[in-house]
Amino acid sequence: MRALLLLLALLFLTGARDPILVPEISQHEVQVRQGFRGAELLLFGAILTPEGQRAGQDYDIVVVLKGPTQSITLREKQRIVGIWVNAASTEFRSAPSFFAVASSRPIEKMVDDKTAAIYELGLNWLQLSPVGAYDPKEQARFSAGLVDLMRRNGLYKDDPKGVKVSEQVLYQARIALPSSVQIGTYTAETFAITRGRVVASALSRVEVKKTGFERATAEFADDYGFFYGLLAVAISVAMGFLAGRLFALV
Repeated sequence: MRALLLLLALLFLTGARDPILVPEISQHEVQVRQGFRGAELLLFGAILTPEGQRAGQDYDIVVVLKGPTQSITLREKQRIVGIWVNAASTEFRSAPSFFAVASSRPIEKMVDDKTAAIYELGLNWLQLSPVGAYDPKEQARFSAGLVDLMRRNGLYKDDPKGVKVSEQVLYQARIALPSSVQIGTYTAETFAITRGRVVASALSRVEVKKTGFERATAEFADDYGFFYGLLAVAISVAMGFLAGRLFALV
């Protein structure tokens, strides 16, 4: 009887091993050229056992695509005597320039708020770091304002039905990058979730870079900022002079 119980326990532990994720992206490099109108990334992969076989259980999948972090100053507008002026403001030290979450079903139906916050599994749990000490209510209000602003600009997205899982083996999600996307390294992290617990994760990267004339201009501006400023002023003056001459002839 003892040997039988040990065998059953061994089989249970072997069958309960966490799966592994094998992720892939349709393109690991996005080139931003003149007339760039955005791009669509296909993030796909497989859910397997450590031996490379079909996992065979019901797993939820969440894909989080995050862009380079940046410092953002958010100002609140207030109307005084009929004029809109800047009122309170706050600075966020490391806000992602792009943040998109796609999941096989709503996050709140998969995990609790604590787990969702640890892995940043949605806009409601995005961890923003304000500079300095702020009242918690003020911090929450400004954080919600930043998320709303970025969402309206197409830079923050949350799709609770954006991941399709086939036969509990293959998954895929499509995430669109807008034309205003920033250059840099983007991280795509995939999570497998079951019974309210994240049991596996995998990370991939996408490089968004400028090419052609846009890249040369950006590199010149970074390497020779002073001369770039002088050139920009000279071009502006020349264009103004040329426009004045044209209007004089008309």
